[in-house]
Amino acid sequence: MEGRCIAHVDMDAFYVSVELQRRPELRGLPVVVAGTGPRAVVTTASYEARRFGIFSATPAERARRLCPRAVFVPPDFELYRARSREVMAVLNEHVDRVEVVGLDEADLDLTGLDRPRAAARRVKQATRERTGLGCSIGLGPSKLVAKVASDAEKPDGFVELTRSGACDRFADASPGLIPGIGPKTVERLAGHGIETLAQLAATPPSALAAWFGDRLGPHLARIARFEDERTVETVRVAKSESRETTFDHDLRGLTVLEPVLETLSAQLCRTLAKEDRRGRTIGIKVRLDDFSTHTRARTREEATNELAVVHETARELLREFDPPRPVRLLGVRVAGLDEDPSPRAAPIDQLELSV
Repeated sequence: MEGRCIAHVDMDAFYVSVELQRRPELRGLPVVVAGTGPRAVVTTASYEARRFGIFSATPAERARRLCPRAVFVPPDFELYRARSREVMAVLNEHVDRVEVVGLDEADLDLTGLDRPRAAARRVKQATRERTGLGCSIGLGPSKLVAKVASDAEKPDGFVELTRSGACDRFADASPGLIPGIGPKTVERLAGHGIETLAQLAATPPSALAAWFGDRLGPHLARIARFEDERTVETVRVAKSESRETTFDHDLRGLTVLEPVLETLSAQLCRTLAKEDRRGRTIGIKVRLDDFSTHTRARTREEATNELAVVHETARELLREFDPPRPVRLLGVRVAGLDEDPSPRAAPIDQLELSV
């Protein structure tokens, strides 16, 4: 779309920044937000910790080896969600069209404003003044350009790029710079001699289609050229809330799994009740010791956030699945939040399997 201006707001080390507000004595130290179990991974690391090679998804045990003097803080997601709502409220006060991308990210549609750059600066300043939290902002003609621009000069960055400017600036970067191009795709591209975004952008779509399929192949070439027509959506259709836990040691049998499921259901329903939200679809997620992930869900006629209903439905799903192997991760989910609560003709059972 001609003349579009999108701003991507990305909070700087959000979870760590929130923690430092209540523990200011840790400022300037390598701080890591992570669980305590042997399988825990890093949720967020301060920029001081990142100098040691500690990033999100780094195994916590490896992070401790990389930086023995790092301060580890357990995550407090209830607090992070509350602070996220504060941030998003500030954004919505300054811009009409805001798409919340996650707890710490949002897209703003600044198209049509006389001075979009100045508007983005005001958002950045207001966020700092109102919440005490810093952010980086990227400006561009598309969501993709804005997102990559927001990452370019973190923390406290403010970068504006055109599509061609993004192509030039990141020509020598790995294709993994682009959101959605994961490590496995990067590895496959390297196997074909493609190691930079410029090389990927110049690769014939027919070759990429032969390697990656008719849909993914040409798509890779387009996003390597920073071509993106997605619009800012102020209403997100799929809404859900979930709680899950990865066990320190694999668990086997319903006797030990069901109490965990009840605890997770209680945590989930407390949040839903506090936010006065209800959903019709209740599901479970089970990851086995062979890393296969299985989900089961059941859709009810009426939306609910009642613990008795959520837990009983989740427990029925778990018993029906009856994990055939030791369980590594267990989760519970309520989806379809804020949908039309009117009853449907009949409940629907859903089955999904992903590996």
